[in-house]
Amino acid sequence: MGSLLDGCHEGKHTPMLSEVKCPKCGEWVDVFVIMGGRPGQTGTLVSDETCACGNILPAGSYESDYQQ
Repeated sequence: MGSLLDGCHEGKHTPMLSEVKCPKCGEWVDVFVIMGGRPGQTGTLVSDETCACGNILPAGSYESDYQQ
């Protein structure tokens, strides 16, 4: 199984760090977003991220689902 940064020598396959607002409390949450991949995978969160309020932004959800 590969690591989060596998393919870092290939920019389009490296997850991009981004910030989105938590839909529950409005705080900013750092997330890694898939920039290249299978159809339907591009633009999705690499892993679950938890806001300080405890809300979980699930892996596989689209970055566009959250305010940026």
